[in-house]
Amino acid sequence: MAADPAVAAEELPDFPAGVALYRSAYRNWVGEITADGLWACAPEDGEQAVAVVNWAWRHGWAVRARGSSHGWSPLTVTEGTASDAPVLLVDTASHFTHLALESGSSVRSGTGVTLEALLTYLEEHALGVTAAPAPGDLTLGGALAVDAHGTAVPAKGERRLPGHTYGSLSNLVLSLTAVVWDEDRGAYALRTFRRDEADCAALLTHLGRALVVEVVLRVGANTNLRCVSRVDIPAGELFAAPGEDGRTFASFLEEAGRVEAIWFAFTEFPWLKVWSVSPTRPLTSRRVTSPYNYPFSDNVPTLVADLAGRMVSDAAWYLAPVLGNAQYDAAALGLVTTLSADIWGPSKNTLLYLKPTTLRVTANGYAVLTTRDQVQRVVAEFTSYYRERLTAYAARGRFPVNGTVEIRVTGLDEPGDVAVDQARTPLLSALRPSEAHPEWDTAVWLDVLTLPGTPYAEMFLREIERFLLDTYDGGHALTRVEWSKGWAYTDEAVWSDEEVLGTVVPASFGESVWGQAAGTLDRLDPHRVFGNGFLDRLFR
Repeated sequence: MAADPAVAAEELPDFPAGVALYRSAYRNWVGEITADGLWACAPEDGEQAVAVVNWAWRHGWAVRARGSSHGWSPLTVTEGTASDAPVLLVDTASHFTHLALESGSSVRSGTGVTLEALLTYLEEHALGVTAAPAPGDLTLGGALAVDAHGTAVPAKGERRLPGHTYGSLSNLVLSLTAVVWDEDRGAYALRTFRRDEADCAALLTHLGRALVVEVVLRVGANTNLRCVSRVDIPAGELFAAPGEDGRTFASFLEEAGRVEAIWFAFTEFPWLKVWSVSPTRPLTSRRVTSPYNYPFSDNVPTLVADLAGRMVSDAAWYLAPVLGNAQYDAAALGLVTTLSADIWGPSKNTLLYLKPTTLRVTANGYAVLTTRDQVQRVVAEFTSYYRERLTAYAARGRFPVNGTVEIRVTGLDEPGDVAVDQARTPLLSALRPSEAHPEWDTAVWLDVLTLPGTPYAEMFLREIERFLLDTYDGGHALTRVEWSKGWAYTDEAVWSDEEVLGTVVPASFGESVWGQAAGTLDRLDPHRVFGNGFLDRLFR
């Protein structure tokens, strides 16, 4: 709703004329971080964005770019932000939505475009990406800010196609245009950064410490993907210790390269998805011409919704095993009744599968960097520890997890994938290769999901975090946090462990890399217009 001009003039004096201004609530994905009645604006182009940022700098306000708010961590707005706080939301999704082919191998895009819109546009031009996050409502700018990723490594015998990467979306950037401080002008201005420029490396994954308005992405030929789902492999077999025969996670990774396991709490049979490159439709596959082909997952079944509602409203957290089994049953039955256990089509239609109507849960997230041949070991050790701790909690009448464990595997952000001489590696991407361990070529992504407000969740997730940080401490593997999700746990809260925030996270990238990123972001925004209290703690 547009603001009353008189009120706006009083509270935001001299605000740039012609920029839509209004009051707006902020709500993150699960509603754990909310702020009512913040001022927001929707600049129509880069020049208006510059005017807004310079206004904010001169008046002592912070600027926070907002896309779809599909995230968990306080990178945009921190909890407790008051409605009268000098915080200005800049909505990118209103106008920064242009798309244009630069050549047969690159696309110019506004950062407010959704991933679904981007991938649809690419598909129309026979182009695509190797992997993408499951939710199509993410804005491109938001995805790049946190090195968003899918799940993909090369299958046995597979070669990377030109214009593709097995790393994050940030690794596809050829250039980006951002609002940054211009020392000569003594003001903020638009500047385009090429991938081979040192400063670009900090902006490729900037965590909200910058305002990027446009990017050019390297893309390649689209592929048809087959996605086979199965729910018949016991966790004990799928997540077995290395060296065991059978249908292991690593065996599917070797065969297809694109694997995801979704393991409902207190159940024995995970939902395993396996994508494979299939130029022509296999006889048993159903052709899909649009994304979101698991309606039983996107539209919460009545039983699941009722159970989740009762757990929250009546504090009936002991129903976690019932909820887990209800979710498994819904998936197992839904795959059959919707004929979605074996689907095939252009990549977008199997990669995007999560709508905003799905059950909204909170999530922690970590990437474990390792070698390809150690993936099964990481998966086995993590799932064994998770199962043991969950069982121990349940024995005491505590049920801290009522969602899923999700496991994905990607390659790293190899800068050579964009075919630019001297291309820079994203400094703060969790998929940044390790200089000390060049043999690490793979990341195992581990997430634990549970309903917001679940008792003992923070305590449980702290134990999971400490296990990962202690087990994969940089020796044979290394844990990094997943920026958009939950991390730095104390027994009572998330994003609150000062040791993890101030020491462990920076150390996971290396002192020189972290220092270079922090120094660049400060130089490009010396007045910290693009900041908040949480980011100040992280980049202190």
